[in-house]
Amino acid sequence: MIYAICGFLFGAFIPFIARRFAKFMPATPAYAIYRILKPVKKVSKQKREANPLYQKLMRKYIMRSIGWGIFCAGLTYLCHAGFAGANHPVNWYIGCLWTLLLLTEIDKRMEILPDILTFPLLLAGFLCATVNSIGNFVDPMESSFGAVAGFVLPVVASAFLVWKDENALGGGDIKLFSALGAWLGVEHLLYTIILSCVIFAIEAIVKKQRAGAFGPSIVWATILIAFLKIMNII
Repeated sequence: MIYAICGFLFGAFIPFIARRFAKFMPATPAYAIYRILKPVKKVSKQKREANPLYQKLMRKYIMRSIGWGIFCAGLTYLCHAGFAGANHPVNWYIGCLWTLLLLTEIDKRMEILPDILTFPLLLAGFLCATVNSIGNFVDPMESSFGAVAGFVLPVVASAFLVWKDENALGGGDIKLFSALGAWLGVEHLLYTIILSCVIFAIEAIVKKQRAGAFGPSIVWATILIAFLKIMNII
């Protein structure tokens, strides 16, 4: 239960953190950390009460925070239940999950995957594979190969698509794939790449749009592949 509660608390803050990122990104990692920690100027009570649009946006913002909290709590609980026992590094995986969910909200809002999150996610994948060699998805060698494959494969794929769209695959997407390769290894990374393309294609057809943030599709594909791995389906 404690994991679900922590998941709810983190999820409820996802819209707030994403909103803070939207105020200063793109930025260097040092400046990003400074702006994240910098106190926010509060809107006076008089201005809030005199602006109906502000009140409407706040209600929408609160509902979105609650929705994210419930969703994150459910995924966190499932992650803990799936990895409980067998020497699995549960807390590492939950940290990865929370980072991915935050990246989803940021990419949907700004169509940017900040280096301040993707680089630590890559390093954490290496550390998890090294420190938790027993019970982990991959060993250190496979983690290294996965990170390299996560960078090379999307670059090669985007080279074939650049003639049609110069922004077919952004640098943030490639860095995220590289970070996920460190967590999943080459085989499951390939499944993730294929599934993310399918999810993005379905979303594009439903919304009748040809472009958009690719990060959320990568995250949903990663979560699905991870849970299929937990259930020994793949």
